Amino acid sequence: MKKLPVIVGIGGINAAGRSSSHHGHKRMVHDALSSEEMVSTWQDLATLMGIDIEHAHAVAEIKEGTLVRKIEADAHYNPDAVKSGKKATLNVSNPISFQIKKSQLPDTRPEGWEITDVDSKTVQVTVSGSFDAILPDHYKARVSSAGQLPSGFNPGNLYNSAHHPRGLQMAVYGASDAIQSIGIRWQDILAKVSPDAVSVYAGSAISQLDQFGIKGLYQAGYNGKRTTSKMMPLALPEMTADFINSYMINSVGNTGSNAGACATFLYNLRQGIIDIQAGQCRVAIVGNAEAPVVPEIMEGFRVMGALAEDEQLCQLDDTELPDNRRACRPFSSNAGFTMAESAQFLVLMDDELALELGATVFGSVADVFVNADANKKSISGPGVGNYITMAKSAALAKGILGHDVGKTFVMAHGTGTPQNRVTESHIINEVAKTFAIENWAVSAIKSYVGHSLGPAAADQITAALGVWHTGYIPGIKTIDHIADDVHDSHLNILMDHGYAGEEGQDMLGTVINSKGFGGNNASALILSPAKTKELMQQRHGTTLFKQYLNSNEQVIEAQVAYDQTSRQEGVSAIYSFGESVMSEKDITMSATEISLSEFANKISLSNNNPYLK
Repeated sequence: MKKLPVIVGIGGINAAGRSSSHHGHKRMVHDALSSEEMVSTWQDLATLMGIDIEHAHAVAEIKEGTLVRKIEADAHYNPDAVKSGKKATLNVSNPISFQIKKSQLPDTRPEGWEITDVDSKTVQVTVSGSFDAILPDHYKARVSSAGQLPSGFNPGNLYNSAHHPRGLQMAVYGASDAIQSIGIRWQDILAKVSPDAVSVYAGSAISQLDQFGIKGLYQAGYNGKRTTSKMMPLALPEMTADFINSYMINSVGNTGSNAGACATFLYNLRQGIIDIQAGQCRVAIVGNAEAPVVPEIMEGFRVMGALAEDEQLCQLDDTELPDNRRACRPFSSNAGFTMAESAQFLVLMDDELALELGATVFGSVADVFVNADANKKSISGPGVGNYITMAKSAALAKGILGHDVGKTFVMAHGTGTPQNRVTESHIINEVAKTFAIENWAVSAIKSYVGHSLGPAAADQITAALGVWHTGYIPGIKTIDHIADDVHDSHLNILMDHGYAGEEGQDMLGTVINSKGFGGNNASALILSPAKTKELMQQRHGTTLFKQYLNSNEQVIEAQVAYDQTSRQEGVSAIYSFGESVMSEKDITMSATEISLSEFANKISLSNNNPYLK
């Protein structure tokens, strides 16, 4: 039997708020929950956003500062006046003079410049003829909507984050939240496993793109600024995993980052569960962090025709001002997707270790399927690969759930583009027909949080796991109709929250779907906590499972305590720079094992030939 990868930790941050304790999910379905059920989530968001929860208008302010909304100048840039510059040649009819610091002079003297000293630090420049210049300018962005972290929240304030790109700051927050959400001290987990039995697969789809990463690296020379020693290394996509290994969990295990455009998270999740299923690791941290709400990236996607422009939104609504809150409209009349930032992480264990530690089980990853599109006319257009990944996921669901295969729901990619509404609905509908599923429930949470590229599927998973907490599948509340060209004969595309029974008991699993530029398709089957525990009991016996339930009680208490502290004080970042560093003096090696000074357990070295019995 394969080992079963169970989800024991959830953490992160997106436009809906913190992921652990299902707060982000609850923000999405708040209008289906009682005021008592929402107290903890409003308190958590108020702490994140620096709002006094006792204030009369606190909840209204929280709602206004979360989910998809107009781009906020304080956190990102002013979409009404985006800074730019225009190259110009200035023709000087009469010589002009100005004074400038010597340190600001160009290294190569322009033709026609006469320079004389004013004092030890200043020179006077006289220019005749013509010279090139960049004139400061600004423009009104054609796209003003984005999914942004809650207003007022700055992840860099939680630790010494100087010169770290925003994506890495978010990753530290998200991974810290996920690790602490387990309810078991990380050192207690390490005490049960070999030091190399931890895998970390995390990164971003398009690198770290702000002024502390690629943007700063590429533009420094043109902006008269200095290229720093951190810009290049911190811009690498896999730096998210590197930060977790080196500064958060002190790991010597498997590591890396797969990039698959908008399916990136599921690519990394696949790596993690393969390691667990094969016994290559016992614990896997899988995640992505993306901070693409920067003008250059927004413009790059806009000129592709991918983003919903303000003018198009106005045309859809016959208004003069765009409805930023409803920018993303999956499976309805729409214009394009809405960019977003997010950092999401899952912690997985093999089911045997989860039983031993009494870890809370939020669900399990039955499998992740990845298939390419084969030959196609457009590299960015959809192809046949997603039919394969969705069909494989449904087939596995049928194999595990039997006649209850219909007791699942789909977290669609649901970008809000005209092309996606047709192609993805056809794929899901055909799979539903094939497996005799009637009214397959379909949700699309990008309508709430936007499209975060690399972490997008993780946004979907964390929202899905919340269904087994609140009992509600998030509906697509930004739409008022299903478009005529959507295929839905066997689908129930939820325009309102779908009730799934007490704690989601009517649903035994969910299919998470991702479609990425270039033909990067991935679909995953996630099993419910109840179904996962049923499998664990079948696999390991009733006696061991009862012992697990007893030990889990203390873990649940620790999780409740963590959530309460985080709601009141915020998440405490795990970040240890320069601590517990090992060198060659800390390694003891033999032909059969390696000992490391910072780890109690040893690493075994196999001397067997794996290719012969």
